[in-house]
Amino acid sequence: MTGDRFRHILPFGAELVPDGTTRFRLWAPVAKQVAVVFADGREVPMAAEEDGWFAVTTAAPAGTRYRYRVAPDLLVPDPASRCQDGDVGGWSVVIDAHAYRWGDGAWRGRPWHETVLYELHPGLFGGFRGLVDHLPRLAALGITAVELMPVADFAGTRNWGYDGVLPFAPDEAYGTPDELKALVDAAHGHGLMIFLDVVYNHFGPEGNWLHTYAAPFFAEGHQTPWGAAIDFAKAPVRDLFIENAIHWLVEYRMDGLRFDAVHAIEASPGENMLVEMAQRIRIAGGPDRDVHLVLEHDDNIARHLENDLYDAQWNDDAHHCLHALLTGEADGYYADYADAPAAKLARCLAQGFAYQGEPSMHRDGTLRGEPSAHLPPTAFVQFLQNHDQIGNRAMGDRLDALVSPAAMAAARALLLLCPQVPMLFMGEEWGCRTPFLYFTDFTGPLAEAVRDGRRREFGRFAAFSSQAAQAAIPDPNDPATFEASRPDPATADGEAILARITALLALRHAEITPRLPGALALGADAIGPKAVRASWRMGDGRVLRVLSNFGAEPVRVSRDAGPPFQATPPEAQSAVARGTLPGYATVWFLDGGPAA
Repeated sequence: MTGDRFRHILPFGAELVPDGTTRFRLWAPVAKQVAVVFADGREVPMAAEEDGWFAVTTAAPAGTRYRYRVAPDLLVPDPASRCQDGDVGGWSVVIDAHAYRWGDGAWRGRPWHETVLYELHPGLFGGFRGLVDHLPRLAALGITAVELMPVADFAGTRNWGYDGVLPFAPDEAYGTPDELKALVDAAHGHGLMIFLDVVYNHFGPEGNWLHTYAAPFFAEGHQTPWGAAIDFAKAPVRDLFIENAIHWLVEYRMDGLRFDAVHAIEASPGENMLVEMAQRIRIAGGPDRDVHLVLEHDDNIARHLENDLYDAQWNDDAHHCLHALLTGEADGYYADYADAPAAKLARCLAQGFAYQGEPSMHRDGTLRGEPSAHLPPTAFVQFLQNHDQIGNRAMGDRLDALVSPAAMAAARALLLLCPQVPMLFMGEEWGCRTPFLYFTDFTGPLAEAVRDGRRREFGRFAAFSSQAAQAAIPDPNDPATFEASRPDPATADGEAILARITALLALRHAEITPRLPGALALGADAIGPKAVRASWRMGDGRVLRVLSNFGAEPVRVSRDAGPPFQATPPEAQSAVARGTLPGYATVWFLDGGPAA
């Protein structure tokens, strides 16, 4: 795990050469001439190569600031900049990518089945340096993998991260490249993996100049919600993103990547991008590391999980079923889960997706999904909350602010005691009720467009149909919106929730995790309007059974000779022994258990 294993040379951008010079290389097929312009006033022409490439090798030690002149009156940052000085429109900086002295030489990662994810926003934790201080408590909680929301350089100092425009540069607001490496290094010292959320389906609306000198980067005939689709059919385009993924996994020693909204990639030219990317990542990662790749794919595509290329996919279906059961909401995409949500949740527990080719009401009857019952339970990441499902609500409502503590306790027990890979969202471990809002840091007309567009978007919901209600939706660009999104630990019952989640994760690591390899679902069904049961044959042959009731009314179940191994709340254990599953309860068995 030392030496060349973590030395990856980028085929473009600014790459230090052993003789002390730097090679600069840019794909600019629209430009007639290109030069490197340095902050000290020096300007060096670049030689034209085949297929729209320009390159030059010249004196430029680490710390040198530069831009590219792609037209007589246009200077642009390096799209492969590893570091920026002065936001997305500032100077790109030459860095020695291998200068950091790592202390994790023995670290080889952790196997996928041990994963318990914790998603967080780095900016709300004080950046990379501030986040280091939180690692010990996350490890003590039972988290095994910290998932960072995107860190690629974005316009301004506040952003969700999904408006990045320079994918190789950690945003200055979070810290330097070496500070990010120090975070990864420290995490490994605590036995924690670090995952990074990466966005390859679009660029943010400010700070992307590719269209001015590399217009073929985009396919104008294919439109997306963010404008012209990225043209993944072109090799230089695919290479930018694939090299970016390898960059994070090799140069920064990340343990895994979560690929945002890849359905937008497959809807654009070059639909085989996901296969090529995973294949090249696996080769670059080498055989002696555990590197994990996770998809977000809104179309419920199962085929990417059928081989060794991708480990898992976020299961929005399971979230939506649980949300509908817990809140009764039926607006927007929850309309697809309002009918028989317990039965749909049971299908998720046993087979992965709820929609495996059935028509979606939310999509005007379009068929959605592929069969997924043949996949192992660990092919799915499950959660009660994440950045999308909270932040894309008008007021950023967390589930703990919408649902009773008893219902949340039952839901978290199901989440953490099932074989699927669980994920918690920052602050969830103590039942945080402060909002997580959508925030940006745009100015001028773009800021107004983002604010007004967001308010109009929610105008189709009854609760926000009036102008007054829309005006109450927080302005994403107001600094107060960012500050209001910090997880507040001052929750009345926070210590009790934290203790319960810690105990559940300890149980998971002791009794479930070792048995996950080879686990297969035996079946699941609804045993009441808001209650489910599910069972799995674990890798060692034992049977794991879970019963959950998310309604207030108790559900009759048959008695069983053996007591539940675990119950939430504890008194549900004796009730199940008497043949009743109480309201807001989850019971868990290993070998044997009640049947409805």
